[in-house]
Amino acid sequence: MKSNSITKGILNALVIVAGIALLLYFLYKIEAVLIYIAIAAVISLIGRPIIIFLRRKLKFNLTLAVVTTMLLFIGLLSGLVMLFIPLVAEQSHNLSLLDIEQLQLNIENLYSQIVQYFQLNSIDIEKSIRESGFISKIDYSVIPNFLNSMVSGLGSFSIGLFSVLFISFFFLKDSKLFEDGIMVFIDDNKELRVKKSINKIKDLLSRYFVGLIFQISILFVLYTIVLLSFGINNAIVIAFLCALLNLIPYVGPLVSAFLMILLTMSSNLEHNFSDVILPKTIYVMIGFIIAQLVDNFFSQPFIFSKSVKSHPLEIFLVIIIAGILFGVIGMIVAIPSYTALKVILKEFLSDNKLVKKLTKDL
Repeated sequence: MKSNSITKGILNALVIVAGIALLLYFLYKIEAVLIYIAIAAVISLIGRPIIIFLRRKLKFNLTLAVVTTMLLFIGLLSGLVMLFIPLVAEQSHNLSLLDIEQLQLNIENLYSQIVQYFQLNSIDIEKSIRESGFISKIDYSVIPNFLNSMVSGLGSFSIGLFSVLFISFFFLKDSKLFEDGIMVFIDDNKELRVKKSINKIKDLLSRYFVGLIFQISILFVLYTIVLLSFGINNAIVIAFLCALLNLIPYVGPLVSAFLMILLTMSSNLEHNFSDVILPKTIYVMIGFIIAQLVDNFFSQPFIFSKSVKSHPLEIFLVIIIAGILFGVIGMIVAIPSYTALKVILKEFLSDNKLVKKLTKDL
């Protein structure tokens, strides 16, 4: 009898483990679909305030409000695509005619000017670099190859875009679709509390994502002004990419700074380093630092205090821990996940002293 119970327990445990393994494998295989759903959920949260405004202020019915919101998103996306098409077309033409040897010569010349300008005494370093042929060994053909890989990926991007827009439409039209799916797994006696938590999470995350759009827009305007002021080619596109990178906390601004320096210098390779390249790069970086100060001391505190209602130090620690555990993706989703967790803890563990302290502003 006892051995039968042990055997049955072991078999049940094995079945559970096998079921979990199959579930994880299934989720791994449909990773792309899960990403589409996640992006669509974010779009629906961003569109939620627009739909509420259209329904309450302009008296639109639900379907018309959703269609109007989707058309707004598609129009915005089309505008961004139209912004990048001329750049891609121009770069495709340039790369098809690109003289790799001339590009290599320009980069070597820039390196020589940098060494000469800063009067580096490390002649041995320069000599060793030249003797090793490090610069000459760089495979500059990777540039057109990278562009070709981007073009080949447009097909997959189109499928993903259609899927995201399709899912977003139904998330916006039936806002309870996701909620009803969760309720299938919730006990009847906890449904009311879970619904309350979901509504609170929706409100907070909607404000957070809308706040992020304002943050990116402010940085985009500031970066554009800086780059246009110093005559940098494709200033609008560069400004948009650098602003978008700020979605990655802490790491994003560093990558943006490197990208801005690189593109500023590369757009002036034909000029003298000390007379043109260095001064322009310094001025652009001063403008970049000013924009980052505006973001750090105005935009971000406003977004965090008004949307997710968390202390900046609290947010910093959450992002760092998420980054250590899950990398860049963890840093991006850290704040929304932490906000949702706080709401759930407040609803179900409101008597806990630590939970009270963490969720007192919610």
